[in-house]
Amino acid sequence: MSDQLTHECGIALIRLLKPLEFYLAKYGTSFYGLQKLHLLLQKQHNRGQDGAGIAEVKFDLPPGERYISRIRSNEDSPIKALFNQVYDNLQEATKDNTKRLYDPNWLKLNAEFTGELFLGHLRYGTFGGNNLSSLHPMVRSNNWKTRSLVLAGNFNMTNNSELFQTLVEIGQYPVETSDTVTVLEKIGHYLDEENERLYRVFKEEGYSKIETTGKIIQELDVLKILQEASKRWDGGYVIGGLFGHGDSFIMRDPNGIRPAFYYIDDEVVIAASERPVIQTAFNIPVDNVKELEPGHALIVKKDGSVANSRFAEKQAIKPCSFERIYFSRGTDKDIYKERKRLGAYLAPTILEEIDYDFDNTVFSFIPNTASVAFQGLLDEVHDFNTHMIQEQIIKLKSSISKKHLQKLFSNKPRVEAIAVKDVKLRTFITADTQRDDLVAHVYDVTYGIIKENEDTIVVIDDSIVRGTTIKQSIITMLDRLHPKKIIIASSAPQIRYPDCYGIDMARLNDFIAFKAAIELLKDTQQDHIINDVYKKSKEQENFPKEKIINHVKAIYKPFTAQQVSEKISELVKASTVKAEVKIIYQSIENLHKAIPKHTGDWYFTGDYPTPGGNKVVNQSFINYIEGNNVRAY
Repeated sequence: MSDQLTHECGIALIRLLKPLEFYLAKYGTSFYGLQKLHLLLQKQHNRGQDGAGIAEVKFDLPPGERYISRIRSNEDSPIKALFNQVYDNLQEATKDNTKRLYDPNWLKLNAEFTGELFLGHLRYGTFGGNNLSSLHPMVRSNNWKTRSLVLAGNFNMTNNSELFQTLVEIGQYPVETSDTVTVLEKIGHYLDEENERLYRVFKEEGYSKIETTGKIIQELDVLKILQEASKRWDGGYVIGGLFGHGDSFIMRDPNGIRPAFYYIDDEVVIAASERPVIQTAFNIPVDNVKELEPGHALIVKKDGSVANSRFAEKQAIKPCSFERIYFSRGTDKDIYKERKRLGAYLAPTILEEIDYDFDNTVFSFIPNTASVAFQGLLDEVHDFNTHMIQEQIIKLKSSISKKHLQKLFSNKPRVEAIAVKDVKLRTFITADTQRDDLVAHVYDVTYGIIKENEDTIVVIDDSIVRGTTIKQSIITMLDRLHPKKIIIASSAPQIRYPDCYGIDMARLNDFIAFKAAIELLKDTQQDHIINDVYKKSKEQENFPKEKIINHVKAIYKPFTAQQVSEKISELVKASTVKAEVKIIYQSIENLHKAIPKHTGDWYFTGDYPTPGGNKVVNQSFINYIEGNNVRAY
């Protein structure tokens, strides 16, 4: 991706179902759970590099012993820093007697992260700071183990102010307004209520206070807690939680916006944000890893029983398509095929644009995420070329000469590695002119392979969001090779609307497609539409989210996707660029053909899966008109 986005945090949960001695005997380590957690987070590092955190809950420790541990890091390499700290602490604890490294029971009493239940989190901050206090897991402590809560998630709520007010209405005084705190306190509130309900029940039945704690552990209704806590949530989320006594859960939003997968056998229960990481960490077939259904919670009780239960009413299923285009690891068998199809579906438009001229066209891609889509494009181009050769041979039959055959088979697509990213370059200079010059050198180019003023360069990218890097770096860089024409093809459609479910695409004025539409309205003397949209958005500003309509769609309505693409082509061409520039986008129809099961496309179409989305997009437009460069939720 040329325009770097932050997005989609990652989570991992591990519950060991056997006694700790079992893992030492079978796998030769007292740190089986910790090591698997490390691997699950490392394999999901694509999901968060701003910070990381891990937490554990130890079972059945005597009073006075610490049963919840948590550490977090916001260093440059947070996963490495995190686990270095844990392993250093383990080494320090056992330095006087290394045999204790093979004594799980001693370790459980004397060292952190040697218990039965683990939760890990990786953060990409789309809002708020990346100081340690912002990092997950979050902990809500209590002297009663059944009231203690550890929480981590990949989520964004669109109605955070509404959720904050509900906390105030039930008598709380939250000291922060972030959705992390409101979610933590909302679950915590209903956890407290469930504890109080059960306490009264067992007290009336004559149980002592100590006996009552044991009964609450057995009877705590985790599903009921999640059902009550989530009733007014509007957003995309996967949330993992640990209770101090040993229950745990993973829950997924009812629209299925955010992804979650799990694996269960007689030794472990595992959950993570992506399927391949579970496959890799536990060396299991893909069919053994299950997707957590939208609106469901995987609940693991302290006794090891597991339930997969619905906690929310059914909603339209709209999993995020951007997960498949860019965010998730391409090693997933389905995602790999989908990205290839995205590239393949671009082929007809690209071939028409180059007039089927392979002699004077060079194909390449923007490193590194577009490589799979590029392979799909090449497969389709090669198939087209093979078909053309076959047609010529059939047409000429016996009259075809060896020389003609050689010419036919030499007419094949030219594929070159043109753009090479300089990962060590950092655009830290603040002066605009100097920074722009530096941005222009983020990519290196391969010289000597382009025929000057003759060749067309075709480069595929997985998406074009803001257009900044395309204009300031990629096109400028490619133009140094003096091609006749530069074609940038995006395997994703035009990004027209803000995301409010966890992707760092919250401001309309950041999007090159939005800028192009505004320019087209001005070019065609339809400026009044801008004012109409602003007026209608302001009229609905204080409406309940359920009654708000997405009025920003009117900005794009007068124009075809092709017209918007042509205007984008003008906007991303710097005045110094001599080559003709053409931007090609994936169509919405082909997006859904390529990725049929992940239909969430609100950033492309404006069709939001939750009512809060319409409120966010209108507020984003209001912010644009009023010059408020802030996110809309």
